[in-house]
Amino acid sequence: MKTRNLLLAGLCALATACTTTSEKPLAIEQIKLNQVGYYPTQEKVAILDNCEADEFAIIDAVSQQKIFVGKPQKNSACEWSDKTRYTLDFSMVTMPGKYRIEVGDMAMPFEIKEKVWKPVADAALKAFYYQRTGMPIEEQYAGKWHRPMGHPDDKAMIHPNAASKNRPAGTIISSPKGWYDAGDYNKYIVNSGFSIGLMQAIYLYFPEYFAKQNVNIPESGNSTPDFLDEMHYNLDWMLTMQDPADGGVYHKLTTPSFEGFIMPTECQQQRYAVFKSVTATLDFAAVMAQSAGIFANYETDYPGFAKKAIEAAEKAYAWAQKHPDAFYRQDLLNKQFEPAVVTGAYGDGSAKDEFFWAASELYWATGKAVYGKEAIKYAPETFTTPSWGNVASLGTFAWLKPGSNLDDKDLIKMAEQQWTNLQNYCEEAIKGADNNAFHAPYGDSPRDFFWGCLAEGGCNQAISLIVGYGLTGKKAYLENAYRNADYILGRNATGYCYVTGFGVKSPMNPHHRLAGADNIEEPLPGFLVGGPNPGQQDKNDGAVYTSNLPDESYSDVLESYASNEIAINWNAALVAMISALDALAQ
Repeated sequence: MKTRNLLLAGLCALATACTTTSEKPLAIEQIKLNQVGYYPTQEKVAILDNCEADEFAIIDAVSQQKIFVGKPQKNSACEWSDKTRYTLDFSMVTMPGKYRIEVGDMAMPFEIKEKVWKPVADAALKAFYYQRTGMPIEEQYAGKWHRPMGHPDDKAMIHPNAASKNRPAGTIISSPKGWYDAGDYNKYIVNSGFSIGLMQAIYLYFPEYFAKQNVNIPESGNSTPDFLDEMHYNLDWMLTMQDPADGGVYHKLTTPSFEGFIMPTECQQQRYAVFKSVTATLDFAAVMAQSAGIFANYETDYPGFAKKAIEAAEKAYAWAQKHPDAFYRQDLLNKQFEPAVVTGAYGDGSAKDEFFWAASELYWATGKAVYGKEAIKYAPETFTTPSWGNVASLGTFAWLKPGSNLDDKDLIKMAEQQWTNLQNYCEEAIKGADNNAFHAPYGDSPRDFFWGCLAEGGCNQAISLIVGYGLTGKKAYLENAYRNADYILGRNATGYCYVTGFGVKSPMNPHHRLAGADNIEEPLPGFLVGGPNPGQQDKNDGAVYTSNLPDESYSDVLESYASNEIAINWNAALVAMISALDALAQ
């Protein structure tokens, strides 16, 4: 397990660098702010947490001059806490530089800088390279986190619950590449499809930003943006998960049970392709159709991929239409087939949202009217933020993407309704954010905290607001998206910057087998942890929580899979949010 030594050393170093002659100590538990920094024109707010003051000051860290004095403004209290919190607004400070905010005898450092979040955007994307399976992670790209190849997956086995005439149980297939899904070593189509779909939806808004990005991966320097190179590494694996005989897609490639906290080369369990499900097949169809349109421009590096992807997408959609009730029900399958599989289920009881997303992407990829009719048939009545369990919003984003032109009146009507739904969501999301306890639309309701909440709640709400801003130009949407990022980067009840490797207080012990078994003190950088989870489902497995409050139910220990795990869908949300906000600030 990682120790706190690095964090404590960092705090001491910052305290030394940022104290005045009066030796004002760091007050990370009282002054909550974005620990990564602020853009010059960005709103700049810190929170004074559970203490009071008459004024605060901003000090230039170089000249030691006091350049701004402000008055704390009291916030509304959280419904679950009587803690008193005040907003410290220093938005008037716009000059790039290093500063500290002082309140009485306390201080916290911060920076104002152009492209200040770019390192987070780059690290969040680079995190996917660290998750690659089936290839060595080389020192020239990974530094001290390099490792030999694990899980080549060239001898995966068809599980009895996935057996078919052409591929009976025990058939050996090759299914290499892809990303480890989360803190475990398995690969899941549902989550892979959602993760790529979310990131590529935002890519379409900011292609020039991603074209300039270089995160030092093996493909860097080719004619394709690093972002798309990374997506392709997982898409290539996904293609191997489609049964060529009928178009159905296996739900996951997995061991029967989770491996222990060992390195990939030490893993010994047989890996299986498991059950063809309607949700996996539709997520596959959607992301392949979406990718076909994007990768058509990159034939030099990926010749024939776009054609292969759209053919696979149409074949998958046809299978799903024939098997609309083929839901993955792990417990029921385990009663019928052996070996039992107890890894992540990614179960679902409705495929309406997957049908909508897949039909939407297939319409734009092929122009075929039949897919437009299917999309209308499954169109949602309200907008919900993106998640692997409800992908309807990715279908909505497909209809609202840049350059969308329609001439069919029924499709126009449907697309306009989707836009109205999104706008209604955005308006509701930002209500009261100015006075919320942490000055953000996210984090002021107990419903905001659950398994994976920082991504599925905080980031994905911000992404929805960013899309809303792109369609309306309404600055309040964009401002509140930045506020959610501020929350995740440190302006929150725990005072954590929830992205590994960033801030003066960040997770050191994520529930991540690669990080937990590599004998390196620092965790792999650029990963967003799940975040506060009042369910505390892991408290009987070694996780220790110091609070039961919704926004403080976080434990930075390896055992805390309920609050401190990492996952590709959560990092996809971080990539999409931080990259978009960095692009919009430039």
